[in-house]
Amino acid sequence: MVILGIFLLMTMVALPRAKISSTLLIRVTSILLLFVARLSYQNRYINSMGSGLSLFNGLFDVTSITGSFDRFMAIVGSIILIGWAPRGFKKLAETQTVFTRVPTIPEYALIILFTTCGASFLISSSNLVSVYLRIELQSFAVYILAALYRDSESATSAGLKYFLLGGLSSGLILLGSRLIYSNTGLTDLESIYTLLSVDNNSSILLPSVIGFIIMTCGFLFKIAAAPFHNWAPDVYDGTPTIVTTWLTIMPKISILIFLLRLQTGLGNSLTVVFDNVSIDVWKNLLLLCSLLSLILGTVVGLAQYRIKRLFAYSTISHVGFLLLALGINTEESIESFFFYLIQYTITNLDAFLVLLAFGYIINYSKSFMDIQFISDLKGQFRANPLLGLTLTICLFSIAGVPPLIGFFGKQMILYSATHRGYYFLSLVAILVSVISASYYLNIIRVIHFESLNKSDEKVVSSDEPKITNVHSFAIATLTMVIALYMFKPSILLNSTTLLALTLYTF
Repeated sequence: MVILGIFLLMTMVALPRAKISSTLLIRVTSILLLFVARLSYQNRYINSMGSGLSLFNGLFDVTSITGSFDRFMAIVGSIILIGWAPRGFKKLAETQTVFTRVPTIPEYALIILFTTCGASFLISSSNLVSVYLRIELQSFAVYILAALYRDSESATSAGLKYFLLGGLSSGLILLGSRLIYSNTGLTDLESIYTLLSVDNNSSILLPSVIGFIIMTCGFLFKIAAAPFHNWAPDVYDGTPTIVTTWLTIMPKISILIFLLRLQTGLGNSLTVVFDNVSIDVWKNLLLLCSLLSLILGTVVGLAQYRIKRLFAYSTISHVGFLLLALGINTEESIESFFFYLIQYTITNLDAFLVLLAFGYIINYSKSFMDIQFISDLKGQFRANPLLGLTLTICLFSIAGVPPLIGFFGKQMILYSATHRGYYFLSLVAILVSVISASYYLNIIRVIHFESLNKSDEKVVSSDEPKITNVHSFAIATLTMVIALYMFKPSILLNSTTLLALTLYTF
């Protein structure tokens, strides 16, 4: 359906006499993604086929996990598009610059569909060739998104940096795939898993282990896991907020789910024996990156005064929690992995939608519409109490304050880690959660207790509508999920439990 939508939008854009606005194309794309999620819902009975269904001679593996996250990504992508085009700007023609939230090109909707298509295909990939092609399909579209505002120096610089370093990570993935193929003669992942599990020949095992490690480093680079994280703060800060929202959420979902499927297939196949000591190279790589992400994402984030750079380091810390759950690799930890990934997506999406709304309101009469600094939010609780309270709830949830949904996500991961004996990593995760709360509390202090500038009061007092009703409804719905989760936790908990069980039942 996504491919059909791509051809449809290509036709709409190419028609010379059809004057279709970019805003209309975005709304059509948002509705199309919701329809894709509805169609994907028809695959919810895939468990009746056992461990899944292989399509196109093994290029695709359709399982309950891939179907569930296909739906989830389509819904999230549709919600992100809601925040792109505000309504009610009478001065829009005067303030139309590189940082207005209205797309500068009508092909933006096509770019969104291409990256969504690549993400959807990636989580279902089961062949080295298809994995590389699909990660590139997703990445090329995201590179264009990062450099979409070509008249902006910061956006162009961020897009170029993302393209160059993203090309490096793609090269690592390709190099790892080449090593695996040259030593096994196979590209099908299931066949490679079988060969590595039954053949202990070091001439095949060791080069294949190196290949998988290099390929995994390429994927960790793309999700900004430490020590491969240096590009993320600069790119997130240089791109417009609506693009940053996409970068922080969508690629991470698809790559993390693919890493989960890769780990499930490999099992203990990447265990290397040195001097009668068995070392699970895959697990140790994930746990090491988790430790570095937790520490660097928290410590370096303390020095940030730009809001999107701070959220970039916060995202690195969240990736550390996700890799911790992924590295433990038990039924309990995978359940916590699914739960944390969902709650991270919901909370981050809500926070960025609120930042977009603040940008529309605070910078209404200025030549740009992005919140750049934490100080830009001072006194906003007095001027916009509902948005200020909503952002506060999101920040408390990100920090892991009970009874919000973020607390339960961290609790589940820490419980699974301590249950398996990873006490040191659990202690580090607890300490960094406490430390990171300080910079979230600093933002809350600025919002609630700093004085509002007089120049901003004139803008805020304007009776112009600043955001669409759909944008407001999306913020309200996501905030209710974050704040009221504890009153009805069974829906999400049961879903994540069933998804985790599918990996250990067959």
